[in-house]
Amino acid sequence: MRQITFAQATLEAMAEEMKRDENIFVMGEDIVRQGGIFGQFKGLADEFGDRVMDTPISETAIIGAAVGAAMAGMRPVADMHFADFMGVAMDELFNQMAKVRYMFGGQTTVPMVVRAPDGLSSSGAAQHSQSVEAWFMNIPGLKVVAPSSPAEAKGLLKSALRDDNPVIYFENKILYREKGEVPEEEFFIPIGKANVVKEGTDITIISYSIGMKTAGEVAEILEKQGINAEIIDLRTLVPYDRETILESVKKTHRLAVIHEAVKQGGAGAEIAAFVAENAIEYMDAPIMRFGAPFVPVPFSPPLEKAYRLNSAEIAKEIAEKF
Repeated sequence: MRQITFAQATLEAMAEEMKRDENIFVMGEDIVRQGGIFGQFKGLADEFGDRVMDTPISETAIIGAAVGAAMAGMRPVADMHFADFMGVAMDELFNQMAKVRYMFGGQTTVPMVVRAPDGLSSSGAAQHSQSVEAWFMNIPGLKVVAPSSPAEAKGLLKSALRDDNPVIYFENKILYREKGEVPEEEFFIPIGKANVVKEGTDITIISYSIGMKTAGEVAEILEKQGINAEIIDLRTLVPYDRETILESVKKTHRLAVIHEAVKQGGAGAEIAAFVAENAIEYMDAPIMRFGAPFVPVPFSPPLEKAYRLNSAEIAKEIAEKF
């Protein structure tokens, strides 16, 4: 099977869906001029003309215009440049985009996708490196996805583009250049369905997005110590796949959740609470959560290195519970 990058996979998804549905259009900063800050829209304007639009530097205007267009029957894709900038447009995101369909009693839908590059890069510092997915897990009316591979990037984006609800699509900046196998034929990955990447018997490790790289490294270290980990890629954070999680922890009797985002109040806290409420009697050890420390992301390379998750340290902590 051919291999393409994560960025190329998202570009393919956009092109395929824009050819199929003329109501899809894209708006954001530097998309036409630069092809997106990370090149993820490169060439799209050449193919689709004025359906790809550069906007002023106003996240509020981008999201507000997209909500209005979606309500009027279009299917906009709004690019946020960096996920960190979503805070500028929070009223439009959680008071308008998320709630309009409910407040109008289902008389209108809001079929739009917000693409949000997130995560650590290299000295991106406190305002260009954050993982903010947990904010949106607390807002009814939204769907939230976070792919971890090129195939998932394409399959989830195509599903998001066809969904009649607003979908926030978190795409990790480091993953853009990662290569992986992607089918040439059309395919979709359903929103709300997790993927058991590796079956195991001794502990369930749950992650998503770039955290899956850490999860894989941790599992390899544990394997050398005789601990057989099962790895689940959530893929979707809202609605997350409760059935797959419960089925796994009832088999392995242990759970660790890993994400690059801050540990306090992160997605791992929700998963841990859900398992504690619904399967605590199956657990042979405390549920473990691994995430970033509760400090702003440092600019200094040595401090940034200390801030990052360390697979060896995570594996050591897990092994100590056996």
